[in-house]
Amino acid sequence: MQQSNTYIIAFSLILTAVLGGLLSGVSQVLGPAQKKAQDLDTKKQILGAVMPMADIKQMEPEAILELYSQVISSVVADYQGNILTTNEKGESMVAENVNIEKNYKKPVEERQYPVFKYHKPGQVDNVEAYILPVFGAGLWDAIWGFMAINTDLNSVRGITFSHRGETPGLGARITEGGVQARYKDKTFVDQNGSIVSLDMVKRENTPESELGPHKVDGMSGATLTANGVNAMLNNYYGYYQNYFDKHAKKGAMAIN
Repeated sequence: MQQSNTYIIAFSLILTAVLGGLLSGVSQVLGPAQKKAQDLDTKKQILGAVMPMADIKQMEPEAILELYSQVISSVVADYQGNILTTNEKGESMVAENVNIEKNYKKPVEERQYPVFKYHKPGQVDNVEAYILPVFGAGLWDAIWGFMAINTDLNSVRGITFSHRGETPGLGARITEGGVQARYKDKTFVDQNGSIVSLDMVKRENTPESELGPHKVDGMSGATLTANGVNAMLNNYYGYYQNYFDKHAKKGAMAIN
């Protein structure tokens, strides 16, 4: 039997309302679990910048969280390097809660800059590395990660990368441990003390003698992704210079 237009419209509205309510309910139920999983993944990535990721992946979630609480402390700085203690709502600043992607859409001078400090268990004043979140654009979509800088404020201790849509087998290789390991001990400062770019080169299997301290072996067929990584790392190293100048003494303990 043919239904009237009024009936069809009313039925569609009711169905939409019911389905919307169901989806909202599911979101509220699953939301906390999703947030917990995201927080755990972020902490794994932060630890992976200073520790072997293979070891971290073998740990139980509770063990990862316990390790993180023992060896990582954090602050949030503004672009001028000043430590931020509260946000615009008057709430205490928590570095792990800063959304790097949302910050990326703001002007550089208006962003919040989390700093994660790696130290021996319980020795929060004896910093061994500064871990900086980084975010940028790859070939197809966003790329991001965490870069650990040694207390010489120059050399890379370790790095982790993630991506949203790079090409499998090409740009997506930035998530591979072998590619990430190429950054270890590479430097941002030359012998004259001047800041230089840290760049992944175009071709792969480049002899180390041709790379030197400021260049990283490339990924075959992924030049545009590599360019995005280069821009991301070099930009963020510069963004944190004011923080380093105010609150970090080379080779020594942190002030904040």
